Amino acid sequence: MTYHLLSFFIRLLSYIPFCVMYLISDLLYYFVYYVFRYRRNIVRKNLTESFPEKSEQELKRIEKDFYHFFTDNIIESLKMTTMSKEEMKHRMRFINIDSINSEVREGKYIGLYLGHYGNWEWISSIPLYFEDRNVVGAQIYHKLSNENMDRLILHNRERMGAVCVEMRKTARYVNEIVNSNKVCVVGFIADQAPRKKDSHYFIPFLNHIVPVLTGTEKIIKHYDFEPWFVNVKRVKRGFYEVEFVRMHDNPKLLPDFELTDIYYQMLEKMIMANPELYLWTHNRFRSAIKQES
Repeated sequence: MTYHLLSFFIRLLSYIPFCVMYLISDLLYYFVYYVFRYRRNIVRKNLTESFPEKSEQELKRIEKDFYHFFTDNIIESLKMTTMSKEEMKHRMRFINIDSINSEVREGKYIGLYLGHYGNWEWISSIPLYFEDRNVVGAQIYHKLSNENMDRLILHNRERMGAVCVEMRKTARYVNEIVNSNKVCVVGFIADQAPRKKDSHYFIPFLNHIVPVLTGTEKIIKHYDFEPWFVNVKRVKRGFYEVEFVRMHDNPKLLPDFELTDIYYQMLEKMIMANPELYLWTHNRFRSAIKQES
């Protein structure tokens, strides 16, 4: 009952035009930032430790810009509930999708490295751009503890043709796809912060030494996936461009964990260009070691 009521309410909200929704976002920003002060201590700590070279004024500007984008992202995610495929393709452009389609035509498996950057929810619309409608477009996700919100988000992500696969079922799902000889494009949001007891590999990232997950690299090497980094740009409010960047021609030749290193280097470069587009509200450095500046 709760799910259906929540779904009905969100569906009604999603019919509001974008121009009005962004006015709502501006109002929401004021309450989230100034009134509720949602996770401001965590955001400020993350930004201060990640950018020790920046002044107090610069950090404050990034912080406010992040919260503006954060509320925009909420609004844009709500709009996914009823957004048409045509409007999605107008607002989320994959500018060199031909590179991916070309690899798929050759029967290659594609692994996309994403981060919690820009509007990663809208990136689930990539199946709209596949030339071959038989190609499986999958997205690995971390299941939410709130069952109702989890169902709503899965519904939105799968509206444009993507298949959502729970993180703990990744290996089994990929194995089934490969064994059935289906061509697939799988998106991995690979910057998840592992629990301390699960931390086996650490790398430099945003002025910290952070524990990282290496499961994506293992899958890509084991099943001979082609690794591509998803570089996201926010053109303007409500409009994004994605460029796919090849990470390596033959990842099996790389030493262990080097592909993971390459991913974090590319992710850091993207974040440094526009830090307000990264998800700073998570306590992702809780198991990290801060580097001495």
